Amino acid sequence: MTFQVETPSALSSMSVQKNSSRKRLIVVAVLVCLMIAAGTAWLKNSQPKNTATINTSQSTNKLDGQNPAGTKIVPVVAAVARQQNLEIHLLALGTVTPLNTVTVRSRVEGQLMSVSFEEGQLVKQGDLLALIDPRPFEVQLALANGQLARDQAILEKAEADLTRYQTLLKQESISGQLVDNQISLVRQSKAAVQTSQGNVDNAKLQLSYTRITAPISGRLGLHLIGAGNVVRASDQNGIATITQLQPVGVVFSIPEDSLPRIMKLLHNDEKIPVEAFDRAQKEKLGKGRLLAADNQIDSTTGTIKLKAEFANTEGGLFANQFVNIKIPVETRKNAVVIPSAAIQRGANGTFVYVVKADKSVTVTPVNIGAVQGEMTSIDSGITAGMQVVIEGADNLREGSKVTLRESPAVPSTSSPPTTVQGQTNTKSNSAAKLNAATDATDRPAVKS
Repeated sequence: MTFQVETPSALSSMSVQKNSSRKRLIVVAVLVCLMIAAGTAWLKNSQPKNTATINTSQSTNKLDGQNPAGTKIVPVVAAVARQQNLEIHLLALGTVTPLNTVTVRSRVEGQLMSVSFEEGQLVKQGDLLALIDPRPFEVQLALANGQLARDQAILEKAEADLTRYQTLLKQESISGQLVDNQISLVRQSKAAVQTSQGNVDNAKLQLSYTRITAPISGRLGLHLIGAGNVVRASDQNGIATITQLQPVGVVFSIPEDSLPRIMKLLHNDEKIPVEAFDRAQKEKLGKGRLLAADNQIDSTTGTIKLKAEFANTEGGLFANQFVNIKIPVETRKNAVVIPSAAIQRGANGTFVYVVKADKSVTVTPVNIGAVQGEMTSIDSGITAGMQVVIEGADNLREGSKVTLRESPAVPSTSSPPTTVQGQTNTKSNSAAKLNAATDATDRPAVKS
């Protein structure tokens, strides 16, 4: 057996290691105690701050329009449903079509001496527009007058000879053949005189063509040729163009489904008023009357053309101008109307938010009638006097509490039309419908 004997140096090393371990444990214990003390102090200091935060949050909720129960009060704008007469109009897009358009051309060949009109000038029928050199035509007239005078002299001599021959024939001094020959000569002279007179008239007519006058009343266009140029009757462009604008016509198309109402008015010999508005449907350009309808429907578009006439005394209509046409076709008596902005659309149809006496809203289904301008007639669902929400409906639900803001000016049915029953809506109304359709999934179902 072998025995290991520990030396004094080994015993000393083991003692040092034990002392080092005790020191580490003491340090760790001290650190843990310090951390516990720090955590306890932090918790005590954080309690008042949390209480202040809660109080602040409650105050903020009150300022944000929430009641103590936590229900949010939604600010909205409401309008009152009114009962009034509503005129139904038919809308269409038309083109201004002049009743007459003339290209002024020269009827003779010659040098253009002067142009007597300004571009865009209003002229009357018979006004002088241009002058062609008249001298060659004056010479032709002089020659024709000379030939006429010569033939008239020959005729007078032949008639005098015939008178003498007839006297001699009665005295049986000459034969009857000489008288017959003289009668034939007189007839030839008369024919020559008629020919010469025709030449004179033709020369006068050609001379009159050197003065180019306005064939119709209207507005002149731009210059097509200037003074000094040689013009001919065969020129295609002509000298100028004249467009008759007083009165002026407007051609527009309507759907074939709307034709029976129009034809009924035409058959009753009623003067159907027609109004024309600009592209933005804000400015009224003129008022006229419906003239006639085309004799067939365009099978490719399902529309038919109508023509209206406008006096255009103020000159607001120009040739080929696009205008919006408005025709009154019906008047609904005592209709309940609300702003179109109040109409909402959900899964079960159209509805409105009605503001009750306790400042809460209820979802009310409605049946929409005619749409005129920014107003919509309601066939059923609400009555006159009810308040409906027109702004702020996106945040509403059944029973939501609301506060009424200042209401903007309520649109009037007398404003230029934007939509018509059975017609295509304008861009603004289409955008509103698209937004309503987009939000339909977030809206409450309409109670039937």
